[in-house]
Amino acid sequence: MVKMELNGVEIEDTFCEAFGAVFSRILVTAQNERWLKIAGQVTTGYGTSTIHCDAEAGIDIYVSPDETPDNRPGVFLMFFKNKKEEMSNVVMNRIGQCVFTCPTTACFNGLDISLEPEKTFEIKLGANLKFFGDGFEQKIQSKFPFEAWSIPVMEGEFVVQSTATVGKGIAGGNFLIIGKDQESALEAAQKAVDAVKDIPNLITPFPGGIVRSGSKVGSKYKFLNASTNDPLCPTLRNKIQNSQLREGENCVYEIIFDGATEDIIKKAMKLGIEAAVKVSGISRISAGNYGGNLGKFQYKLFDVLS
Repeated sequence: MVKMELNGVEIEDTFCEAFGAVFSRILVTAQNERWLKIAGQVTTGYGTSTIHCDAEAGIDIYVSPDETPDNRPGVFLMFFKNKKEEMSNVVMNRIGQCVFTCPTTACFNGLDISLEPEKTFEIKLGANLKFFGDGFEQKIQSKFPFEAWSIPVMEGEFVVQSTATVGKGIAGGNFLIIGKDQESALEAAQKAVDAVKDIPNLITPFPGGIVRSGSKVGSKYKFLNASTNDPLCPTLRNKIQNSQLREGENCVYEIIFDGATEDIIKKAMKLGIEAAVKVSGISRISAGNYGGNLGKFQYKLFDVLS
């Protein structure tokens, strides 16, 4: 059997299994960093997993004023869905309730790359939000190389691009960090997330980018389609027959990536793993899959790291 170690940490000969998804990438600008962060956090809240959330959502990257249409600081937000027909409602609800209501913000389409560019499509953004203006809304002429609207609000005006683009992407790229205790595993997970935070067109949708409650498909309870990943729960190691944990392994965290292309997912996996194994107390790096039976995309850890 071929073995691989990185900084003395075993890399398992396995693969992560990811899924095709549709996504939107929205650029929000604001007067300053304070309101930019508030808008980004609120708009992407409750966006960890499509198991129950309306989308997997997260903050992509922050950009400087010279990289935005209105020359103000900006943040890119990404939203991933399994069903393309549901993306319009996701974007409208989140932008309408969380960006439109946030002081000083403006909103623009931010999608620049897609796994399958020929399959991108547009959804209405400002073209729908404009009706809040109750007839006082105005189309912005000449200022931008795209159609936008000015909607009067008590603060002044809300500027929003008329449409947003939806692309094809990948959800569920991942790897597992297996450590001797919570302290070391959590430190490794944090370093992994920090290592990928500046990669454009990528989000880590769970709280702080880290998953402590990884799931398996199905449950003994018929009303659930997902339940705790018991083979990786340290408190169950001596209570079940199929535990995947060894003695001395007492904490597991999963890092999940949603991205616009395969290259982006693989880059994030590589950088994240390389950062995680630098922490003392990490015994193994593995990955989550379903035997290759569910996800279209499979990334072998050995290949990602080679």
